[in-house]
Amino acid sequence: MAERQKTLVLTGASRGIGHATVKRFSAEGWRVLTCSRQPFDPRCPWPGGAENHIEIDLAEPNRTIAAIEVIREKLDGRLDALVNNAGISPKGAGGARLSTLDTDLKTWGQVFHVNFFAPVILARGLKDELAAARGSVVNVTSIAGSRVHPFAGAAYATSKAALAALTREMAHDFGPLGVRVNAIAPGEVETAILSPGTEKIVAELPMRRLGQPAEVASVIWFLCAQESSYVSGTEIEVNGAQHV
Repeated sequence: MAERQKTLVLTGASRGIGHATVKRFSAEGWRVLTCSRQPFDPRCPWPGGAENHIEIDLAEPNRTIAAIEVIREKLDGRLDALVNNAGISPKGAGGARLSTLDTDLKTWGQVFHVNFFAPVILARGLKDELAAARGSVVNVTSIAGSRVHPFAGAAYATSKAALAALTREMAHDFGPLGVRVNAIAPGEVETAILSPGTEKIVAELPMRRLGQPAEVASVIWFLCAQESSYVSGTEIEVNGAQHV
């Protein structure tokens, strides 16, 4: 009897870490349902393509809730992994860092809806499917969640700190369902979100280089694979020892 193909739901799939995660899981034989603000780009090289894509704006809570039914219709009653990778980090004029003093309330709300509320809305909405597969949830936090970062704004940083705490709470609550919940906290990774001046940070990193999206995707893969079957409620730093 052929083994059932496993399924991943991934937010923020269109670039960087998300893009690398699609490629890694596809290479491992998984079906990947991608969620993004953008329509499916036919240049994306993975199988399934447009039929496995859900266009969703996670900044709109009602649309996030509505998308759960769309996702559920694409599942066979089981979901092996949910990776909450989508994140926004708005900047001020000229790419300036937005502090607690100059971030307007609407921006705070948008950032928290995407970076914090969407992960728990999606996980709660798909909990039966996750439980049926004894699946895994991975929340993507950030080095900025534990220290003031020169580029990441206050709303982004605090939303990621909250997401780390949410990971702990979810691990406690989802554990009895057989679902594991963990987080990864990337540091300076070579993606489109990097700001000018990052090279100064890199020069101070113990490993003296940027991380690659594929290196982050490999840690996400580990947390969704059988090899991590007793790992839950943890946050793995993926930052070349930046946190030390």
